[in-house]
Amino acid sequence: MTILTLVAGSASASTPPPGATARCRDGTYSFSKHRSGTCSHHGGVAQWLGGSGGGGATNPNSTDSVFGRTVLLAPRTRASGCVLGAYPDPRCSPGAYYSKLTKAVICSPSFRTSSIRSVPESEKFAVEREYGLAPAHYGRALEIDHIVSLELGGSNDIANLFPERANANPGYHVKDKLENRLHELVCSGALSLRQTQRRIASDWQALFRSVFGVAAGA
Repeated sequence: MTILTLVAGSASASTPPPGATARCRDGTYSFSKHRSGTCSHHGGVAQWLGGSGGGGATNPNSTDSVFGRTVLLAPRTRASGCVLGAYPDPRCSPGAYYSKLTKAVICSPSFRTSSIRSVPESEKFAVEREYGLAPAHYGRALEIDHIVSLELGGSNDIANLFPERANANPGYHVKDKLENRLHELVCSGALSLRQTQRRIASDWQALFRSVFGVAAGA
């Protein structure tokens, strides 16, 4: 079992406390020895540390060093009492993307979302708890979905995840169809990547109507 200890700290502090392995987005520090679930209740990991607390160096194995930093589309102001529905609760799940996953990267013929996808079970359970669900495996009835899809450079940060039911009217199957089409439109130059990321996070069903000319699920 991962033992997570957090201490208060300023997000701008130059010297982390000795032994800290990560700085969370709310300014606290984690001493977790494992990456899985680190800072899951504190907005996600802002920076991986070397473990000594001496210099705050980024862990070269972290996704932040490979895909860039996670950029939140709006502040994440809640980590509990989130409202479960067809849309993510913007207070808990504002959406986020990786800064290095540019249009050139996601539109490359060699790009595969499987190389990005990294959401441990502990993080999925944390999302479910935030939305008032018992942490469990719900099968095809519910998916811990990326708000900004991986095809659009979305982050694995908890701020970019929400529980989406298959029968949420319209549900995650319909959103999947939109995500595939948006990737095509961004890569063709018909849509801007940054604008599309913001639109899918703010109102994906309105974006569905704009793209397909019909209501989502119609």
